[in-house]
Amino acid sequence: MKLHGIYPPITTPFDHNGDIYKSKLRHNVEKWNRVGLSGYVVCGSTGESVFLTTEEKIALWGMVAECASDDKLLMAGTGVESVRETVALTNAAAGLGYKAAMVRTPHYYKNLVNNIDAQHLYFSSVADQARMPLMIYNWPQATGVDIHPEAVARLSEHPNIIAIKESSGNLEKVMQMIREVKAGFQVLVGSAPTLWPSLQIGAVGAVLAFANAAPYATITIWEAHRTREAEAGLDWQNRIGGPAVLVTTKYGIPGLKYAMDLNGYYGGPCRLPLRPLSPEAKREIEDAFQDLKG
Repeated sequence: MKLHGIYPPITTPFDHNGDIYKSKLRHNVEKWNRVGLSGYVVCGSTGESVFLTTEEKIALWGMVAECASDDKLLMAGTGVESVRETVALTNAAAGLGYKAAMVRTPHYYKNLVNNIDAQHLYFSSVADQARMPLMIYNWPQATGVDIHPEAVARLSEHPNIIAIKESSGNLEKVMQMIREVKAGFQVLVGSAPTLWPSLQIGAVGAVLAFANAAPYATITIWEAHRTREAEAGLDWQNRIGGPAVLVTTKYGIPGLKYAMDLNGYYGGPCRLPLRPLSPEAKREIEDAFQDLKG
């Protein structure tokens, strides 16, 4: 299974009562269907998955499957702390037609799981029982756990583990993984500010929160890479660098959802305890996205 191209880890739309806003989810997905995204990740970190109940996750997977176009590959964010629950969620998503699972590193018991052997045990145990392939998800800025390239290299030998989403933004680490993993294992990145250089050193695609608000910009970088148009790729990378930082590391999901509202998608509110943006933050995002309108 090829995971090449750009995938947004889609945001979860909530109404002002905090419930999933199904009509707005359909609005977003149908709008994304019309651009050259390779597929969607549903219930990733950007989808506020840690705030969703199991029932809500399953409902979201079903809703997106109903309105996604046939050419979009569907991946489910299924990683939680235990092997048992991760397997159950993964197989539930597989039953709804999803083709791969994005599984984050466990991190609650950091002193026990932040080592190569524990990480290998977790992911290989999930993969042994999962009814679809896995993509490892590493985001140390959020979890406090950074999977070691040696663990990834060992896990790449498992027939049911096919990729990693490396979101640290560490290009040196991406290069090391590409060198050391089994042939055919796919390295994707999760950092929009380093998308172009990551593709240049061998990443095959990206799962980008920024693509929720400005998918065409990230697709343009991907196409420039694919067609070897370096000048265009670098130009667009420079255009998105500042805005991408604003809606990821600086203001996070509230900032991203506001950028979506500016660009004709539905962002809407986040779930508590994520706070609404200040007027100053909104103005900063408005200025940054002035030239990135959809």
